[in-house]
Amino acid sequence: MAFGDGRAPGSVVSYHGRMEMRLTERQEEILGRVVEEHSTTGQPVGSKTLVERSGFPVSPSTVRAELAELERLGLLTHPHTSAGRVPTEAGYRIYVDALLARPSARPAGFPLGLETSRAEVEEALRATTEMLSQVTRLLALVSAPPLQASTVHHVDVLQLQPATVVVVVITSTGAVSKQRYGFAHAVDPGLVLWAGEYLRERLVGARLRSRVLSQAFEDPDLTPPERAFVGVLRSAFDHVEEERQLYVGGAAGLLDELRTEEIGAYRSLLETLEKRAALLDVLAQSVGQQRPFARVGEELQPTGLHSVALVGATYGIGHRPLGTVSLLGPLRMDYAKALSTVRSAAHELSRFVEEAYEDS
Repeated sequence: MAFGDGRAPGSVVSYHGRMEMRLTERQEEILGRVVEEHSTTGQPVGSKTLVERSGFPVSPSTVRAELAELERLGLLTHPHTSAGRVPTEAGYRIYVDALLARPSARPAGFPLGLETSRAEVEEALRATTEMLSQVTRLLALVSAPPLQASTVHHVDVLQLQPATVVVVVITSTGAVSKQRYGFAHAVDPGLVLWAGEYLRERLVGARLRSRVLSQAFEDPDLTPPERAFVGVLRSAFDHVEEERQLYVGGAAGLLDELRTEEIGAYRSLLETLEKRAALLDVLAQSVGQQRPFARVGEELQPTGLHSVALVGATYGIGHRPLGTVSLLGPLRMDYAKALSTVRSAAHELSRFVEEAYEDS
């Protein structure tokens, strides 16, 4: 099966901006078959296997010659103990580029079950990572929306002392603000109780820094004492800590089918998860992309990762991106399945957040 990306036979392809080459249609076909066979078996792929399993209308000797040429171009290599070939990072990159260049079909349904959930966005993001990792057996990464897209999940107004009040604000993505306010005179406990009930009624579900939130503090129906009191408390909603969040699922499952030669890559991966800022930086660079994206091998070096690949897609509201849905795994992952899965999950997550934010 050809890559199907619409390139003309003999088209020029490149990897990571450092090399260019001209592949024939047959070479593209053979490279794709090697990638797919190696992804399935984890074993080097020989000419005989390719002819037998793919039905190439050419002899094994012709396939061997093409394999040798692809190896000369740096797209394949072979272990010393085997006559078969395995893809290099450059080979994977060209294969993935061909997949990304295919016309986008309507995303398939993805079983997140969010339509039956009354969950906040935080719970939806966790559910997405869990389902992604179960479906693909890869590490699922979902970046949370920026703070300005978060909604108020809970508000508490508590009187610690007669003249001291604490306001606790929790957002839909788990961010927390806890602000203490001291007053010159004792505050009426009834006013404190009213403020908590009023702010929960008006602001739970409202987006931070939205008009709905502002209107709650400027309501003309409030009495002067009520307006003055909640006006003091308003700053609690402006001081929510903007900590970028990354939801991760499937770390334990990564080890189930681990091959010996991949141990180093996964150790690097699990160590990097302890320092999520680097991964968040990579994902943030991809948020504005309208199409699915991929980072292969050395393209992930800024994160400290090596010998792994990442594929992802952006979710959001309309043309406003909010975050990414991604999968991280070995270079020999099933890229076609991974790209299709993140696209479908991102589409479903976009539908959820659009409904979650539409009234806020």
